[in-house]
Order: sequence, then C-alpha cells, then structure tokens
Amino acid sequence: MNHSLDPTAERALSINLDGSIYGTFAEIGAGQEVARWFFSVGGAAGTVAKTMSAYDMTVSDAIYGKAARYVSRERVEEMLDHEFALLRERLDAGRGERTRFFAFADTAAARSYAGGNECHAWLGVRFQHAFRADPSEVVIHCRLLDPSNARQQEALGRLGVNLLHAVFNRFREPKKLVESLLDDIGRERLEIDWIAVRGPAFPGVDNRLLALHLVRVGFTPAILFDAAGAPVLASEALRHSSVLIERGRFAPVTRLNLEMMAAARQAFTDADGRKGSEPSPGPAAREQHGRNEGRREGREIREIHGIHEIMEITMNNLRDRGQADDSDFLARVDLLSAVGKMVLVSDIGAFHDLGEYLAARHVGRIGLVLGVPLLRELFNDAHYRQLPGGILEAFGRLFTKSVRLYVQPTRDVIDGRVISADTLQVAAHHAHLLEHLRTNGLIQPLPCDPGTLRTYSSDEVRSRICSGDPSWRDLVAPEVAALIDRHGYFIKC
Repeated sequence: MNHSLDPTAERALSINLDGSIYGTFAEIGAGQEVARWFFSVGGAAGTVAKTMSAYDMTVSDAIYGKAARYVSRERVEEMLDHEFALLRERLDAGRGERTRFFAFADTAAARSYAGGNECHAWLGVRFQHAFRADPSEVVIHCRLLDPSNARQQEALGRLGVNLLHAVFNRFREPKKLVESLLDDIGRERLEIDWIAVRGPAFPGVDNRLLALHLVRVGFTPAILFDAAGAPVLASEALRHSSVLIERGRFAPVTRLNLEMMAAARQAFTDADGRKGSEPSPGPAAREQHGRNEGRREGREIREIHGIHEIMEITMNNLRDRGQADDSDFLARVDLLSAVGKMVLVSDIGAFHDLGEYLAARHVGRIGLVLGVPLLRELFNDAHYRQLPGGILEAFGRLFTKSVRLYVQPTRDVIDGRVISADTLQVAAHHAHLLEHLRTNGLIQPLPCDPGTLRTYSSDEVRSRICSGDPSWRDLVAPEVAALIDRHGYFIKC
C-alpha cells in the first residue's frame, strides 16, 4: 500500500506517534481492515496492544457470548465490553497514569461471493478522553455502497481510522467529529445512518441532534425516531413491516394530522376497506372489489411485523422559518412522541425517492397519507423536469414499491364544495394517468363527513399560539396542548 500523501495514512500515523493512545482492535466480517492501516504506516507498537478477528461464529460466541445477530449493535457492544475490560485489567496498573486506553470494534457484512446480501457494518470505540477517566463511547452504523467486496473493505478501513482519530481529537466538538467521519472516502461510497455517543467526554450531548446532523451534512437521506423520540436504525425498525407515512411541518402536529392518519390506518388494515389491487373505477366498484380482495390482503398484513405510523418532516419543512433550528426540531419530535408517533426527518423531496428509500430498507407495504392539494401538486410536470421520463418515470418508480396513496378530502376555498381523490380533476393530458391510478387502487380516498370537514394547517395553529389566541387548543390533541403550555413551544412568531 502506497501511503504517500494519503490523508488516512497520515491520521493513522499521528495516532501511532501519540504515546498516550494505546488499545485493542477487534474486527469481525470483512477482515482486519482498520488495524492494517496502523501496522502499514509504521510505529504500530506505540498504539496496538492486540488485534484479533473472531471470524468463526463459534469462536466469536466463545469469546463474546452467543449472539442473535453477528452484524449488530448488540455484538459491537459485547465486543467493546470484553476488550476494554480486559485491556484495563491487564495494563492499567502498569501504565494507566500515562495512557488513554481504547477498544475499537467493528462487525461487517461486506459483499459476499454470491452477492445479493445486505452490505453494512457497525463500528464502535470505547475510549478514555483523559488519563484514568471513566470510558466514553461512540457507535455508528453505515451502509457499504461500493459494488465490490474489495472496495467495501477499503472504505470500511478508512472509516475506522477516521472514527478513532476523531474520538481523540474532536470529542469536544461532536458535530465536527461527525463531519470528519467520511473524510477522504466520499458520500457515494458510505452512508452513515445512525450514531450514538455517551460518557464523560460528551457532557450534555443530545444524540437526537447528532442524528439530525447526519441528515444536515448529507451523510444519510433520513433518520428515524421511535415513538419515545430516540433515534433508531430504519433498516432494523421497519424491516418486513408495513408503514403509513404522513408528510408535513407538524409545528405543531394538529388534530387534523392525527385524524388523517387514523383514517388511513383503517383503510390500510380493514379487510372490507378499499384496498384491492385491481378495483373497478369509482367508489362503489372499488368497495365491491375490496370485499373480494380484502381477506387476502388482511392475511398479508398479519404476516408482516405490524404497522408503523410515521410523521415525516423534510429538511425543507424544518427550514420553513429560515433555518433548521435545533430547539424547533426537538419541540416537533417531543410533540409527535406525545401522541405516540414515530418521526422520520429526511432530506428526501420527491415521493418516488421516499418510496425507494423505504424499499431499500425492506419495508413490506407502504401507505403515504396526504391531502387533495398535495395530490394535485403531484401532477405538476415542473417537479419532474430532471427525470428523462418525466412524470411517467416518477410514478413508475413510486408505484412499483408496494405503495398506495391515502388521500384526505379538502374543501374548495372558492365555492366550498368537497373535493376528494375520486372527484379531483387535473390537467387534461394527465386525466387518463389519474384514472389509471384510481382504477388500480393505487390512490385511495379517505372517508369524511362533508358537514364536519375542516381544513387548517399547523401554520394557522402556530399563528394563533403566537398571537395569544386560546382557540389553538381546540386544534391540537390534549397531550400536545399540555406540552406546548409547559415548555412554551412556538410562542415566538
């Protein structure tokens, strides 16, 4: 390996030449890609106490305990527990007063010989930021995007060097630590889609904000938060499940948002609902087809691992007041958690890109919840000028991913009439395309009572909060109102 002027080699060498840093490398799955950088640049005796690769599963289990999955956060944590404890037990008495110990671990599934497997890795470092300090930790997950095993291993090695260098040199500035992880690798080769830090080196750091930063800097298109507001890995949390996603600002989440999701869930799961894959045109015919097809789809739903209700906030919506403010972001997540919803924060604009993101994480069935105004906007050709196939390419990419659109009616602002997915009219040259999607059950209207139909936005609710108009409480759930009152969310206009 020629390390002449290679920045990764320079970072590895700088660690080797720092006599205060000393530790263990444990790597499973793609070879010792990180450790070899430190050996190849020279001076490794100053850094490396031990390297190992427990590649065989039985050997790995004998050392770290039996694992349900070998490429997982749990396995990385077990490796860090074992190796760091062993390192301090053997070496702390002799050199602890002048050494910052570390244990580095990774477990990876690079491209197999046969191909077709999911290529990803977990990496972690447990380290002392000062002599004899309690340990701190950084754990990340990445997707390996290179087309060959060799390239994936090389990228993983560079990422490991960057991670180890960053924890010792940038722990005081966690966001800069994050930003350095893909130095001299490239976002086209790796996607970092999860990170967590803990320990005395990171006082007061909120992992939700670090996760948001991954999206901000383009390291991943989206980050998922569970119903408790904690970052989770989308490929694990959503795998083989069904999801309903509603896009919006949610500043704050409104009763209308929740009513739309509830109606969509009913349509998504009801065996007698309007969910058939080949219904006849019109509401009545679609309902009859649903009676024929419902039992089959109901069985499919029960066979997968449940339904996740997700509110998606795009970075554009998060920047709707000029910038993606951290406190504003946390307020939205807290309010959505209060009503039991998962949150997806994404930099995904187009609906077909969202469908492909979910499909890449092996989601079973996808329902997108939206209103008639947004459905009408989907038929605007201006959104698809960058695609060679225009709107047909976009819709083809969207609806080949087991996607359905569940559409909330609206009231026309001019004449007051109710417009539903069944009665919406679009430009003449797209009328047949809209009818095709209706006929095939890809667009599903949500039911409503015209007498009680109300349309309002989170912007209107926020405006009432800012102006001191108490009627805003009628437009949000009680849990949401209580949190807004308690924390003073959205009081500044």
